[in-house]
Amino acid sequence: MAAEKLRDLSKPMDVALLDATVETFYATRSKEERTAAENILRDLKDNHDTWLQVPHILQNTRSTHTKYFALQVLEGVIKYRWNALHVEQRDGMKNYISEVIVQLSSNEASFRSERLYVNKLNVILVQILKHEWPANWRSFIPDLVIAAKTSESICENCMVILKLLSEEIFNFSRGEMIQKKINDLKASLNRQFKLIHELCLYVLSASQRPELIRATLSALHAYLSWIPCPYIFKSPLLETLLEFFHVPEYRNLTLQCLSKVAALDFGESYKKQYVQIYMVFMEHLHVMLLIIIVFYSLMFQLYSFIFFVFCSNLTLMVSYIDLHINILESTPETIDFLLAGLEYLISISYVDDTEVFKVCLDYWHSLVLELSTASERVGHPCTNSKPLWLQYIFFIFSYIEPEITTPKILYSDQISKLRGLMITRMAKPEEVLIVEDENGNIVRETMKDSDVLIQYKIMQETLIYLTHFDHDDTERQMLNNLREQINKKEWTWNNLNTLCWAIGSISGSMDEEKEKGFVMRVIRALLSFCGIMKGADNKAVIASNMMYVFGQYSRFLNGDWEYLTVVVKKLFDFMRETHPGVKDMACDTFLKIAQKCKCMFLVAQAGQKEPFVSELLASLTTIIGDLEPHQIHTFYESVACIIQAESDPQKMGEYIERLMALPNQKWAEIIGQAHQNADSLKEPDMIRIVLHIFQTNTRVATSLGTHFISQISLIFLDMLNIYKMYSELVSSNSADSGMYASKIYVVKLLRSVKREILNLTKTFLDKDVNKPHIGKQFVPSIMNVVLADYASNVPDARESEVLSLFVTIIHQYKVAMQDDVPRIFEFVFPCTLEMITKNFEDYPDHRLKFFSLLRAIATYCFDALLRMSREQLKLVMDSVIWAFRHTERNITETGLKLLLVLLKKFKKSDFSNQFYRTYFMQIEQEILAVMTDTFHKPAFELHVLVLQHLFSLVESGLLTEPLWDASAIPHQYPNNIAFVCDYTIKLLSSSFPYISVSEVTQFVQGLYESRSHPVTFKNNIRDFLIRIRKTCMIDE
Repeated sequence: MAAEKLRDLSKPMDVALLDATVETFYATRSKEERTAAENILRDLKDNHDTWLQVPHILQNTRSTHTKYFALQVLEGVIKYRWNALHVEQRDGMKNYISEVIVQLSSNEASFRSERLYVNKLNVILVQILKHEWPANWRSFIPDLVIAAKTSESICENCMVILKLLSEEIFNFSRGEMIQKKINDLKASLNRQFKLIHELCLYVLSASQRPELIRATLSALHAYLSWIPCPYIFKSPLLETLLEFFHVPEYRNLTLQCLSKVAALDFGESYKKQYVQIYMVFMEHLHVMLLIIIVFYSLMFQLYSFIFFVFCSNLTLMVSYIDLHINILESTPETIDFLLAGLEYLISISYVDDTEVFKVCLDYWHSLVLELSTASERVGHPCTNSKPLWLQYIFFIFSYIEPEITTPKILYSDQISKLRGLMITRMAKPEEVLIVEDENGNIVRETMKDSDVLIQYKIMQETLIYLTHFDHDDTERQMLNNLREQINKKEWTWNNLNTLCWAIGSISGSMDEEKEKGFVMRVIRALLSFCGIMKGADNKAVIASNMMYVFGQYSRFLNGDWEYLTVVVKKLFDFMRETHPGVKDMACDTFLKIAQKCKCMFLVAQAGQKEPFVSELLASLTTIIGDLEPHQIHTFYESVACIIQAESDPQKMGEYIERLMALPNQKWAEIIGQAHQNADSLKEPDMIRIVLHIFQTNTRVATSLGTHFISQISLIFLDMLNIYKMYSELVSSNSADSGMYASKIYVVKLLRSVKREILNLTKTFLDKDVNKPHIGKQFVPSIMNVVLADYASNVPDARESEVLSLFVTIIHQYKVAMQDDVPRIFEFVFPCTLEMITKNFEDYPDHRLKFFSLLRAIATYCFDALLRMSREQLKLVMDSVIWAFRHTERNITETGLKLLLVLLKKFKKSDFSNQFYRTYFMQIEQEILAVMTDTFHKPAFELHVLVLQHLFSLVESGLLTEPLWDASAIPHQYPNNIAFVCDYTIKLLSSSFPYISVSEVTQFVQGLYESRSHPVTFKNNIRDFLIRIRKTCMIDE
C-alpha cells in the first residue's frame, strides 16, 4: 500500500499521499481500506516525531480533515509532552501557531472561510498558554492587546482567545492543572486585566462591526463573574452595557452580562450602582417589549423565536431581584421599579418553556419563603411622580397601589397574581397515574418523571405559603376556576388537572373549619361534574382528579364520617371501572385514606351497628372481584393498615382472621392437594396461585408488622417446605438446561415464589421493631433451610434476596446474631465469592448485596470477625479489596465504605497492632493502585478518606508495634511514621519511574503534614494525580 511510505519520517512527508489516506479514512465505503488507513493514522499519532512534520503539512495541504489531523497531533504533544521538549522547540511551536493565527485572522476573507480552522488553532494556543504563561511568556496579554488594535478581524479573534483563556482557567482547570498553577494563572490574569478591560471598552465605544461587538460581549461575559469590582462599578462598563441593551442584535448577550453583574453580591458597597442598573434596565425593557408586542403580531414566526430566546435570558435577571431586593425596597422610587419588574416576571412565568419556568419558579419560591419570615418594615408611602411608562405598566396589569406597611402588603397584588400562576401551571403529583400521551389519549402512566415530581414539591410549598398569606383569595381563585370548568367555558383536561392538583396541594394550609367548607364545595362540584360529563376519557380525567383530592384531605375526612363514606364508596365504584389506570389509582387512594383515617373505620358511627371495617370485611369478595392481582394486594394492605390500629387484641385477631380467610382457605386446599400428590405444586397455574398468596401475605405483613405473627405462624412451616421443594426444582432445571434455564417460564415462576417467600420473611422481620423476640424465634428455622439451600444450589439458582434477608436479620437483631455469623460465613461467603470474582459482570445483584452483608456484620457483629481464623479474616479482607477494585461505581463505593468501617473498628480493638501489621501496607498499595487508574475516578473522595485514616493512624500512637518485618528489612526505622513514608516513596517511585524521587518525596511528606487538614490533603493528592497523568503521557 502506497500509504505505508508515510511511516518514514526521516524526510518531508508526502502531503498529497497523507490527504488521500485521511480522505480514505473519512470517505471510503471499503471496510478493509478504512481499517488500513486508520492503522496508519493511529501509528502516526503515536509516533513522537510526527509533530515535527505539522508545519510542513499545514502549509501544503488543502484538506480540512488533514489540517485537523495535524492539529490533533500537535495538541497531544502540547497536552502531554510539552515539558519533554527543548526550549527551542517550545518557542518555535508557540511562534508558529501565533503567526498562523495572525496571518489567517488579519485577512477578512481567510478569517471567514477558515473560521473552524482558526478556532482550533485558538484552542491549541490556549493549551500552550497553560504551560508557558505567565512564567515563560509574560508579554502575552500586552502583545495580544497590541495585535488586536491593528485590525478588526484580528481583534475579533483576540476576543475569542481571551474568552477561551478565561474558561480554561476558571471553568475547566479542575483536574487538568495542579492547584498552584491554577492560582498563578488566576493571579496573572487579575494583574493584567486592566489591559483587557481597556481593550473591551475601546471596542464597544469605537467599533461598528457587529461580529466584533458580539465577540467582545461574549468575552466580557466570561470575565464578569471574577474580575475586581472597580472594573465594573468605577468605569463606564455598566453604562456601555446598558446602551447596548436596547439594540436587538446585542440584547441577549448584553442581558447575559448584566445578569452576571446582578449575581454578584458586594453588600451595601455599590448600592447606588445596583439601583441605577436596575432602573435603566427596566426603562429599556419597557421600550423593547412595546416594540415586541407590535412586531409579534406582524411577524409571528420570526419574533416568536426571538421572544423565546429573550425570555430564556431574561429569567437570569431573577438573580438581581433575589440578591438585591432589600436595596430596591429602600425608597419609593425604586419600589415602583421593583413592582414593575415582578409584574414582568409573572408574565414571563407563563411562557410555555420548561427551563424558563424552572428559573422563575425558583425565584418565586425563595420570595415567598422570605416574605413568610419578614417582619414589619418602616412605612414609606409611594410617590405619585412615576414615569409615564410605569403608570402604563400598572394600568395594563391592573395594579392598585397599596399602603406600604409590611412586605406582604407591599407585594399583595403580585402575590395574588402569583397564586393564579401556581394554580394554572401546577405540576403533576406522584399520586396521579392517569396522563395524556403524545397522541392526546388518556392512558395509565408507565414511568415517573423525577423532574416533574421535584417541580411539584417546590410549587406545592410555594402555593401553601401563598395560601397562608391570604386564604380567602386562594379559595376564591380556585372556586372561580372550578366554576369555569364546570360551565365548560375553560374546560380542558389540562386546565382541570392543574386546578385539582393545586387544590390538593394546599391541604392543611387553611384552618380546619375554613378547609371543611372549601373541600365540601370542591367535592360536591366534582361529583356533580363526573355525573354529567360524557365520554370514557373525560370521566377518567375527572375520576383521577377526584381521587387525588380525596387522598389529600384526610383531616377533613377524619372529621366528617358522612363524606368519608361517600368518598370510600365512590372509590369502590372506581375499582369496577375498565379504563386503564382508574382502578390502580382507586386502590392507591384507598390505601392513602386507610393510612390517615384508620381509626374512623374501627368505631361504630351513629346509625351503625358495627364498625365500617366489619362491613368491609363482609363484602371483601365483592369489592375485589373486578381487581387485578396487584390491585388486590394493595387493597389487602389497605385493610390491614386499618386493622393494625385496633387497640383490642381480641378484635384485631378476629379481623385478621376474617381478612385472611380467602387466601388461607386457598392455601389449605393447596397444601391438602400437595399431601395427596406433591406434583400438583409443580403445575404452572398452581405456582401462580401460590405466588399470589405469598404476595398478598407480604403486603399484609407490611401493614401489620409484629401483629402478623398469628398469620405467619399458620403458614410458616409449609412455606419453608415449599421453598425447599421449589429450590430443588430450580436446581434440577438449571443442571439440565444450563444457562438457558433462567429463560424457561416455569423456572421463572418457581424463582418468583422463592424470592417472594424471602421477601415476606424479610418484611415481617424488618417490621419487628418493638418486640424483637417475636421474630427472632423464626430465625433458626430460616437459617436451617435457607443457608443450606443457598450453599448447595448451583450458582444460577442462588437468590440474591438471601443475602438481603440476612442483612435485615443482622440489622434487626445486631449483637444477638454474633454467634450465628460463623455459620452464615460458612454457607454464604465461599460460594458467593466464587460466583462474583470470576469477572466483573456476572451476578450484579449478588455483588452489591454480598458487600452490604459484610458491612452489616462489620458494623453490628464486629466481635465475630475477631474470632475468625487467620484464613477466614484474609478471605474477608481479600473480598473487600476486590470490591473497591471493581469498576462498577456502586460496588466500589460499597467496598470502600465497608473498608472504612473495618479500619475504624480495628483501630479501637485490642487486635489493632496485629491487624494493621498484616494489612496496612496491602491496603495502602491497593488504594494507591486504584486511585491512579482512570476507572475509579468517582470514588476519589473515599480513596482520600482511607489514605487520610492510614496516615493519621501512624502518627496517633495507637500502633505500639512496628509495622515492618524486622527479619526482612536489614535496617530499623525509628518509628512507624518513618517506615510508612519511606515505604510509600519507594512504592510510588517504582510504580512511576518517570516521576522524580524528589517530587515523590515532596508529595508523601505533604500527605503526612496535611493529615489533619482534609482539604489540603485532598488537593495534594489531586495535584499529584494530574502530574502523574501528564508525565505518563510524556514517558509513553
